[in-house]
Amino acid sequence: MGLLGLFARKPHERAGFELYGAAVAAARQPRFFAELGVPDTLDGRFDLVSLHVALLIRRLRRDPDPAGPKLAQAVFDAMFADMDVNLREMGVGDLVVGKRVKRMWEAFHGRAAAYESAVDAGDAPALAEALARNIWRGEAPPPGAAGQLARHALAVAEALVPQPMAALKRGQAVFA
Repeated sequence: MGLLGLFARKPHERAGFELYGAAVAAARQPRFFAELGVPDTLDGRFDLVSLHVALLIRRLRRDPDPAGPKLAQAVFDAMFADMDVNLREMGVGDLVVGKRVKRMWEAFHGRAAAYESAVDAGDAPALAEALARNIWRGEAPPPGAAGQLARHALAVAEALVPQPMAALKRGQAVFA
């Protein structure tokens, strides 16, 4: 590999960052915080982003196009590159950033598995339970909030399915 090969972008890197940005934008809807009482904290925002990214990755991994799983990995990589940058910008020391990102990575995987299982089963109550446990972190969510968020997540999962891989490869995703 030549010197220029060290600086080459990965094939799906740009699309991964664009898709991640779309998931972040979907997760930042003010109604989640104002109407559903999602805590407007670092943890609350992380959990909403994790939900939307998990749904997007689920969609990409299931696509018959061989680029699907690679694009899913690019979205995941973009998310954790962003988490690393954000922690550094918040003043977290270099020696601690890696450990914090690893904990976030583990939390994401646990949440994604719980959400995927419930979405695959079309089980809104199980999804609402997982969301309540993770997003409100042991606090009781406002009445009906977890159910509304679960219905939103199921609608997003359904809306992502028919989106063409060609658009996703260009970094374009529409969240319900």
